[in-house]
Formats: sequence, structure tokens, C-alpha cells
Amino acid sequence: MIELDLSDEAVARAVHRIGLRSYAVEARLIGSTAIPALHETVAELRARPLRWLGAHVDGTPAGFVAWARVDGVLDIDRLCVDPDFFRRGLARRLVRAVLAEGGPAVVATGADNGPAIALYEGLGFRRTGTSEPVPGLRIAEFSRPGTP
Repeated sequence: MIELDLSDEAVARAVHRIGLRSYAVEARLIGSTAIPALHETVAELRARPLRWLGAHVDGTPAGFVAWARVDGVLDIDRLCVDPDFFRRGLARRLVRAVLAEGGPAVVATGADNGPAIALYEGLGFRRTGTSEPVPGLRIAEFSRPGTP
């Protein structure tokens, strides 16, 4: 795992590409292309006030997690793994790295995104609700109690 600096153009473009590929898979799983990050530009991505951590496989950017601490809570804004690197434990390692900062955490994913839901539940998150921010986009919300 490595901290990512999105002020570096090549890093920002790699993160954007991974995000688009990953969210395209989620869109198919949940039956909606209304995922905001699918329509985000590199400039919009870079402007987000988040911390970024990346995973590489043999020197190739393979995934990332982005989060912020808001009122003492780790708010995981996005977790993406390039589909070429699915099923290698990268997402689990990325989330664990964020959780190692300690404190309660929240995350959300498509309500029909079974792989992501299984991941979060396996890491101790519990579903707290479901919302529909735009018609047809159902979001499952999760929280996890703090850790020492």
C-alpha cells in the first residue's frame, strides 16, 4: 500500500481509469449507471478533499481507497480495484489499512453489489440503512464501531 498524490497527473489519471473500470462492473451488478463517480472528470476527482491509498501488483496500479475523517469517523468515500486484479484480496487490504487508523467507520455501496457487501460485512461493518439518492440507484449504508 502506498499513499497516492493526485496532484501528480499520471497518478490522477491511473486512479481515474481504475475507478471507471471498477464502477462499470458495479453498474452492471446493480443495474444502474447513475453512480456519480462514473461521470466524474479527472479534475473533479482531484478536487475531492480525500486521502488516497493505492495498491500495486508487480508495479502496476491495481486499486485504491479514498477516505476522510469527518467528526472522528472514518468515511470511506470509494474503494476500487481494477477488474483485472479482482479476487486477490486487494480491496480487503486497502480497507484494513484505513481501519488501522482507528475509530468508527462508515461506507456505502450499491444495494445489489453482493461482493462489496460481503467484503464490508466480513470486516465488521453492519448495514444501517438503504437510500435512493436518485431514482433507480439504491445505496446500502454501513457502519463499524470504533477500534482502539
